Amino acid sequence: MEQNFFKIDSKVSIAAEKALECIAPQFKITDEITEYNQQKVLSAFIKNNVSESMFGESTGYGYGDRGREVIDRVFADIVGAEDALVRHNFTCGTHTLAVALYGMLRPGDIMLCVTGTPYDTIHSVIGINGKGDGSLADYGIIYKQVDLKDDKPDLEAIKEAVTKEKIKLVYIQRSRGYSLRPSLSCEEIGEIAKIVKENSDADIMVDNCYGEFTQKIEPTQVGADIIAGSLIKNAGGGLARTGGYVAGRADLVEKISYRLTTPGLGREVGATLGMSRELFMGIFFAPHTVGEAIKAAYFTAGLFEQFGFETTPTSKEPRFDIVQSVLLRNEENLIAFCQGMQSGAPIDAFVTPEPWDMPGYDNKVIMAAGAFIGGASIELSADAPLREPYAAWMQGGLNFHSAKMGIMLAAQKMAERGLI
Repeated sequence: MEQNFFKIDSKVSIAAEKALECIAPQFKITDEITEYNQQKVLSAFIKNNVSESMFGESTGYGYGDRGREVIDRVFADIVGAEDALVRHNFTCGTHTLAVALYGMLRPGDIMLCVTGTPYDTIHSVIGINGKGDGSLADYGIIYKQVDLKDDKPDLEAIKEAVTKEKIKLVYIQRSRGYSLRPSLSCEEIGEIAKIVKENSDADIMVDNCYGEFTQKIEPTQVGADIIAGSLIKNAGGGLARTGGYVAGRADLVEKISYRLTTPGLGREVGATLGMSRELFMGIFFAPHTVGEAIKAAYFTAGLFEQFGFETTPTSKEPRFDIVQSVLLRNEENLIAFCQGMQSGAPIDAFVTPEPWDMPGYDNKVIMAAGAFIGGASIELSADAPLREPYAAWMQGGLNFHSAKMGIMLAAQKMAERGLI
């Protein structure tokens, strides 16, 4: 006899069944992309003769670490890049992006962000919020941006900006961050890259966080010179405990490696401390894990549309990152949503999240994140700053079936409080 492990209101379970029916075509597309990317990853592992000997531990300087060297080649092949730097030494996505920016820019250079104001945690790195001792601004690097037009990159304004001034680096944020604008497809990034390359000598860097393996191609295959991201998001497959990557043009990856360690040593040092196995495994599992997270995002949209909430992307739209926004309209709905999702986490389900002053953010943030790896947003999580439009940004899900229940429990908590 089947057992009901969770108490779910009938209106939530009925809405969930309707949502699954509506999103069945999207699941089929997701499975096709997942299979393609999984074969691409398998091919890269085989091509580079990955062996168990590469999982060994190095200490101290880490000279001649075979695993460290090969994982760079594997990842570069996967994303269609000349070179890559995959390291547990990167502490988070923001750190990885910062290292890349400091590696590529010099005093007097102009950095142009063409996707509007970037994600909150990068503000202090750039120095656009007046904070951040040691920011790019402190080193004389000039920041400019092109605002979005109707929530899309303004291609005409981008062309004008790169033509008018000598821009050193064009910065593209692929994912939406804490905004409601659509994430960018690789095709859209390619359009931006074409304009930049035809009208300037600027290098193009893409913040690829949350976007890896959501399509069959990556931004490095459509004109980006450098992409960077976190291994506790998509690219680490839920197995990497920490780390990040940069990939792209070989000369730029080399410069970035000097910033990660020191000029003259670069990528030649850095003990792996026995972490190579999980980095290899994480990258291998990443396409499947991302596919599960995409399904969770579709389900979230489909379920909450049943209750009349606006979602972005909608349950019918294609996905170019794993982030799903639900416009919950007020603080009470938002808090209930996050608390309900926390109650469906495998770790710390008994915890009740509350808004708090999270480092790097300008508003109080509430975060549901019961994860095996602290802050791993490839695992089911939801977070939001307490500000208009009171949208929850949900992402992740190591497997769809557990994520589905976590999402249903978010709706259940709202139902218990009479909010839906």
